[in-house]
Amino acid sequence: MFQLGKTIVSEDVIEKDFMCNLSACKGACCVDGEAGAPLEKDETNILESIYSKVKPFLRQEGIQAIEKQGTFVTTQDGDLETPLINGADCAYVIFDEKKTALCGIEEAYNQGEVSWKKPISCHLYPIRVQQYTEFSAVNYHKWQICDDACALGEELGIPVYKFVKEALIRKFGEDWYEELEKVAKTF
Repeated sequence: MFQLGKTIVSEDVIEKDFMCNLSACKGACCVDGEAGAPLEKDETNILESIYSKVKPFLRQEGIQAIEKQGTFVTTQDGDLETPLINGADCAYVIFDEKKTALCGIEEAYNQGEVSWKKPISCHLYPIRVQQYTEFSAVNYHKWQICDDACALGEELGIPVYKFVKEALIRKFGEDWYEELEKVAKTF
């Protein structure tokens, strides 16, 4: 691990390779698991404010889940997450003609209906950020459903940090990312 400003970064972020391979996984990260996408506090306000513009892009099951549970949920531990459909799919997930899971929020963004792409936790994946009082931990999250993404990333020679460059800049800023690139050159 190494420190960049007020972040502690796992070396895996530089050393591991990753490139989403939606044709292989079909977006399983949006439908598998036991929890919704982690949200930051300010993102809950964004979800509430854009819901009416995102709603036309969503599936009926997602709309029903959101209207029953809210645009976000608070877990027993106090964590904020996107709601789920019957404990599985993220309520914001949609499917394309190939049955690949996509983000309804991102589709609204792509169509120019909203100016917010999607939750930062989704944009950063496979990186997970854990907030502590004095610093943030930036870690690579290994999940079996992403094995094809790891293989494709290795084949193409794309390290995790380059795959999520836009999201890292969105989260930590351009200067932080430039420092990360300098550290990566030393590996």
